[in-house]
Amino acid sequence: MSRFYRVSIFSVFCFTFVSSAFAQNLEEIGKANPIKITGGVSLNQIFYTAKGIDNRRDPYTYFASGNVNFSLYGWSVPLSFSLSNQNTSFQQPFNQYSLHPTYKWITAHAGYISMSYSPYTVNGHIFLGGAVDLAPEGNWKFSALYGRFLKAVQPESDTAGIITNTPAFKRMGYGLKSSYSKNGNFVDLIIFHARDEVGSIAPLPDSLGILPEENLVVSLGAGKTFFEHFVLKGELASSALSRDIRAEEGEHTHPLANMSFLYTPRLSSSYYKAFKTSLTYQQDAYSFGVGYERIDPQYRTLGAYYFNNDLESITANGAAALWQGKMNVAVSAGTQRDNLDKSKVSTMRRMVGSLNVNYIPNQKLNLSASYSNFQTYTNIRSQFVNINQLTPYDNLDTLNYTQISQNITATATYALSNSKERRQSISLNANVQDAADKQGEVTQNSGSQFYNLNAGYMYNMVPQNLTVSVAFNGNLNESPSISTKTLGPTASVSKSFFDRKLRATLSSSYNNTYTNSQRVSTILNGRINGSYTIQKKHNLNLSLVAVNRESKSESSANSFTEFTGTLGYSYAFGMK
Repeated sequence: MSRFYRVSIFSVFCFTFVSSAFAQNLEEIGKANPIKITGGVSLNQIFYTAKGIDNRRDPYTYFASGNVNFSLYGWSVPLSFSLSNQNTSFQQPFNQYSLHPTYKWITAHAGYISMSYSPYTVNGHIFLGGAVDLAPEGNWKFSALYGRFLKAVQPESDTAGIITNTPAFKRMGYGLKSSYSKNGNFVDLIIFHARDEVGSIAPLPDSLGILPEENLVVSLGAGKTFFEHFVLKGELASSALSRDIRAEEGEHTHPLANMSFLYTPRLSSSYYKAFKTSLTYQQDAYSFGVGYERIDPQYRTLGAYYFNNDLESITANGAAALWQGKMNVAVSAGTQRDNLDKSKVSTMRRMVGSLNVNYIPNQKLNLSASYSNFQTYTNIRSQFVNINQLTPYDNLDTLNYTQISQNITATATYALSNSKERRQSISLNANVQDAADKQGEVTQNSGSQFYNLNAGYMYNMVPQNLTVSVAFNGNLNESPSISTKTLGPTASVSKSFFDRKLRATLSSSYNNTYTNSQRVSTILNGRINGSYTIQKKHNLNLSLVAVNRESKSESSANSFTEFTGTLGYSYAFGMK
């Protein structure tokens, strides 16, 4: 039986099942409003010009988006879409649409969607296809998905025959998850399979290292509550990965290699496992427990973008609510090591831990702090990226992730006054990150530290609908070869008119950038934003942004001025 045939049978089953459920609801006809339609649409047009540099974006760009929800006798069918003529460097789709119909305990998904089954199998990867979640009354729940995880990207060459882009094979995948739970106990079974299509793009030279792959992941998770307060959880996942499906078939003794109806073992196939378990004791005001995690070197699933592997960690954790809930503390500490297969020259061993504290002694003061040295992937963006951003639609396709090894954050907010006439508050935020840039498994830059500081003051005159705020921002990036810092203030004034139908905001920022203590540029920007609401359904908005960058160094980029105008309209509707 072919894989396509099995998927087809499953699709027919789902369609028959859903059709039967709809027929069972015909008795509701005449007892309720048959159709309800709600949603909204928006269109934003962006006009751009620059002086002193080449245009960094198209002179005219539009963004259209919308959502519509159809409700028919208990069925809920939400539809969303987004369209744009913006050119992006990311070769996978930008314009996306999705459909999520719901009826009682049945939810279907179609379009560009993502699902999360578990960290070791399917975890947030966007794909074009369909999925269904079945959660009937009782102990059983089921989920399934099928779709295209990567779009085929044909290789492009310059006049010298050198490939200038990053090609990609078309990748199709499917997944299944079944869960059984009762009285706080549960068992989960997950199967995920993905395979590249060799003929989806033109042949590539092996030197590029882009090979067609196949992946099968099987995961079994379980949880058990005993003695009322103890909770034991665990997950064991196994991944079979063929790094080149053009290789000859081979014989392997691994259990996944015997699942020939799902996966074809080859000479390029390897097998990995990941395991995680925890035991927790829970009470109303506190909890504590221990955890263990082990992920084989090179463990990977094609159902997730990024993944940490080659690590073993043992942790202890605890949480408590103190002083009648005014302070909440959560702490975790343990050890972590790599080089599990002894293939590296050296082994990294370190203490890992995290601490989160939140303290609210009264209604005026809120304090929080956190520390972590667990490795995570994040997208580093300083506050100046947003301050100097021309439109909200910049960098929508950004996938520049950084591996964070240490992170410290502290926040303090104090309300100076909070009356019917005026509200005043001050805030302070500080963040320190120790990071190593990574794309996939290749280290781009190591030993970087990021320091961010923001101090702000806000004053709101309530009867006048007037808000004034000022802030100081600082950002420092230290790496082995270069030190870059950006400093500067921001200020804004916002006021509402005509019974709050019209809201206008004027803001400006001034910041200087230094490289190795030498000032290289000064950026001054100004913004005017206006929003007008008509009959609660129509909204017009206008945004004007001017940015002037003055170069202070001969080695830095040229001085320039940019202007961006955004005109938008949105409409919210509802029909019964």
